[in-house]
Amino acid sequence: MSDRIFGVIGLLLAGFYAWQATLIQESFIQDPVGPKAFPFIIAVVLAASGIVFVLKPDPAPDWPAVGRIFEIAVTVAVMIAYALALPEAGFVVSTAVAAAFLSWRLGAKPARALAAGIAISVGIYVIFHLVLGLSLAEGPWGF
Repeated sequence: MSDRIFGVIGLLLAGFYAWQATLIQESFIQDPVGPKAFPFIIAVVLAASGIVFVLKPDPAPDWPAVGRIFEIAVTVAVMIAYALALPEAGFVVSTAVAAAFLSWRLGAKPARALAAGIAISVGIYVIFHLVLGLSLAEGPWGF
């Protein structure tokens, strides 16, 4: 039953995601694919995954312990805080903090998690902003 509930939640989320993608305003000067394509692809994959969970649930699902559910909730809170911090603190700082925290929760020691967060943030910034020329959220320091 829990897999079916999870699948229905996935289907509802896919529908919401597709609806939000329809609200993206497109410029008349753009490539043929447009900015709506990627969110629609994610919505289709999410919907397909939700349908699989609804139609073929696990007969004996394993629920995580209460501590694991709490960690999942904290991780979701960190991702929401990340989205809220992006326009204020910028991509590099927000991503470094979120990636360091998530690395720590995945088992890295604090110093290594901090180094991983900084490396992930700077690496993504270099590839997407400096190499590919995509704009990322700028913080008060201009990066």
